[in-house]
Amino acid sequence: MIWLPLLGETESALLELALVGGVALLATTLLDRRRTFDRGLLFFGCFVLAGRYMWWRITQTLAPPGLTADFLASASLLALEGSALLGSLSAFVILSRTSDRSAEVDRNLGWWGSAAPPRVAILIATYNEEQEVLERTIVGALALRHPAKEVFVLDDGGRDWLGAYCQLLGVHHITRPDNTGAKAGNMNHALKLLAARPDPPDFVAVLDADFVPHRGFISRSLALFRDPKVGLVQTPQHFFNPDPIQHNLGLNRAYPDEQRFFFDHMQPSRDAWGVAFCCGTSSVARFSALRQIGWFSTDSVTEDFMVTLVLQEAGWKTAYLNEPLTEGLAPEGLKEYITQRARWCLGMMQIARSRVGPFARDRLRLRDRWSVLDSVLYWVTTFSFRIAALIYPLLYWFFNVTVVDATVPDVIRYFGTYYLWVLVALNFISGGVVLPILTDVSQLLGALPICRAAFTGLVRPKGHPFRVTAKGGERSRIIVQWRLMSQFVVLLALTLAGLLIGLVDDRFAYYDAGDGKAIVLFWTLYNVVLLAVTCLVCVELPRGEEHVADQPERGELRLPDGTRHQIWLVGLTLNEVRIRGHVLQAGAPGRVAIPEVGEVEFLTIANTADGARLLLKTDAAQRAILIARLHADGDAPGIVQVRFADLALGLARRLSVSVWRR
Repeated sequence: MIWLPLLGETESALLELALVGGVALLATTLLDRRRTFDRGLLFFGCFVLAGRYMWWRITQTLAPPGLTADFLASASLLALEGSALLGSLSAFVILSRTSDRSAEVDRNLGWWGSAAPPRVAILIATYNEEQEVLERTIVGALALRHPAKEVFVLDDGGRDWLGAYCQLLGVHHITRPDNTGAKAGNMNHALKLLAARPDPPDFVAVLDADFVPHRGFISRSLALFRDPKVGLVQTPQHFFNPDPIQHNLGLNRAYPDEQRFFFDHMQPSRDAWGVAFCCGTSSVARFSALRQIGWFSTDSVTEDFMVTLVLQEAGWKTAYLNEPLTEGLAPEGLKEYITQRARWCLGMMQIARSRVGPFARDRLRLRDRWSVLDSVLYWVTTFSFRIAALIYPLLYWFFNVTVVDATVPDVIRYFGTYYLWVLVALNFISGGVVLPILTDVSQLLGALPICRAAFTGLVRPKGHPFRVTAKGGERSRIIVQWRLMSQFVVLLALTLAGLLIGLVDDRFAYYDAGDGKAIVLFWTLYNVVLLAVTCLVCVELPRGEEHVADQPERGELRLPDGTRHQIWLVGLTLNEVRIRGHVLQAGAPGRVAIPEVGEVEFLTIANTADGARLLLKTDAAQRAILIARLHADGDAPGIVQVRFADLALGLARRLSVSVWRR
């Protein structure tokens, strides 16, 4: 009989959770995610439930006040959670609006009419990238439809072979005597050279060394400059290879890359508020605006965000065009992935401490200050709370320290309803790209370096070197990132040990925990799954060349004996093609006719059940055609929403392979 009241409370809480979830799901069928009122209504629900949840946390879940381990633990966890929640609420306000400028672009294409088209300088900053990486970008820039363009390769590596290659392709190769100011200094050096010309460009397009523009990148971006106050237009970044999380979990075709939510949803929302910011590559800026502000600032390693603020302080507007107009190389290794994000964090902290920081005496609008604060909150609170969520349950397991004093029904009623509503809201406006475990893995991987970068950037913003994200490289074998994995293995072992102690021996934990046992048990089980998946991501799988063109098409095989065979071309890349319809033995030479490219020499790599894999021996002209065809034409690769069946299958396959190898 003593369980009946508890059972009644639990049932009541579950009913409340079901009702909130039902209302949220019903709202998504009635609302339009493109309308501001509808989005605002959905996120207003997030605010109401967040306020209700935090009031409950503050008033009912803390340990009794005093200089005790229980109170210090529960209060500090609440402070970390509250700061993370503040960052989430700021993001919800931003996401309550969105913009779509495609119709505006369609109206303003070629706005200069019969006059000469604007002159555009395309800057490709490079330091140590390989020729195969740079080749795609340079050839793609040359293939742009805009006629009045010049391509400038800004070589901070001083490589003679790159100078010769640029001369071969007919593009400008610029070097400088030193690397002062890193990427920003490299671009400033080129901009000053362009300013000294009698006919400087009207606009400047910036491409990272590994980003290939689609043919309409310049023409569609320029359409937004019909507004004379627009100083910069940013377009999203898409990737033709999976990021480390996608690849190492076998989710290449099931789960979007980690940056899709930001570029496809957060940036359009920021644009609706007038605070979209430059992300470096895939952007176009008005040359006169850059000259007015003194070019790119070198005060931050993220010169792109900072140039946005300086432009806005000078009265210029930034715009975001959410169209897939470029595609690039995502970091292929975890080290590069984490280095890149730690650099972004460091740069944001430097901006927060700069002359255009949120509390500086400048002419920035209130919304621009909020924009910086929102970004700082994201980097400072999200990743620190992710670490705290792993550590605090261990205090309970090993030391019997109360971190959350609550009942199961109350957790369901207050936390469960808030979390469920937020999950439905975010997936409604994003088309279903927010998954708890995978989102948490992406944050956990770089949490420690990012927290370190946030702290050092705020305390000592000056004097940090620019760390280049490595591109390309050897990826043909399994690489276990032991150093990175070790921290997660230790946390996983401690979590499992604490779980075992708490479940088996009541002398070490939960003397009078009550419902706390069930709460921390669920929390800990979630952490076990999270840490296990994170450890799995740390095993980097081999990478082959990405099969960009997967649609089969007709081709012809021409062998040395004079015979010809009609075949299907499958999985065409820059260097290889798979054929079906005629089996060849390894080492067999020949020529294959590829539509648009012509006859290409090949050497057979291996035979398959119904064909073969061919290594292509293309000349420079043929490679240029292939690059334009595979990268500059058509839509951006990748997926923008979760494919749940493929995701489950991919994870199951990845886990089974790991178990089998052991």
